[in-house]
Amino acid sequence: MLTSDLFDLGPVLPVVVLRDAADAVPLARALLSGGVRTMELTLRTPVAMAAIKRVAAEVPEMIIGAGTVVDTAQAADAVRAGAQFLVSPGSPLTLVTAMLEQGVPVLPGVGTATEAMAMRAMGLTEMKFFPAAASGGPAYLRALADPLPDLSFCPTGGVRPENLADYLTLPNVRCVGGSWLTPDSLVRAGDWKAVSELAATAAAPDPDEGRGGT
Repeated sequence: MLTSDLFDLGPVLPVVVLRDAADAVPLARALLSGGVRTMELTLRTPVAMAAIKRVAAEVPEMIIGAGTVVDTAQAADAVRAGAQFLVSPGSPLTLVTAMLEQGVPVLPGVGTATEAMAMRAMGLTEMKFFPAAASGGPAYLRALADPLPDLSFCPTGGVRPENLADYLTLPNVRCVGGSWLTPDSLVRAGDWKAVSELAATAAAPDPDEGRGGT
């Protein structure tokens, strides 16, 4: 799978934080039930690697990735656990090189034109735009579209249902990352039906709002 293929799997990539690895499988199944086929499980908690391993083993139809990759060891460990793609909040060259060495799709985090151009120089054309809202939001991404027309972004950070269309209608945005699909309150309560409903809404946005393309 190429990173461009990952972007085409759906308009929203769930950004998931788990505090109990036992929640990983039912959560993945709930997202699938709602029509969401990908999830970025962040390495922000001690159970994250175990959670990735469970999803990879028990829900093979879910494309599971590791997010918040911040050092080279995590990149290798995540892929060994079963991660099928890697996402970082920033783009230090040593980290991005280590991620690329794992042989899976990579979404390095960028927040400026300079960072985006540095990733482009490494042969990457798909990136995470983070933190999206704090880095200028839709207006900044719109400004990048003309000088860097070959780049596509997955904005994450401050993306919500209320501003979803503002991002997805941009020509250089093909999906967004969001945590609203898997809120901690629903995960802790095990309310997988509610998660499925949120996923279904995200997987099929209002067709009148349109989507960006490249």
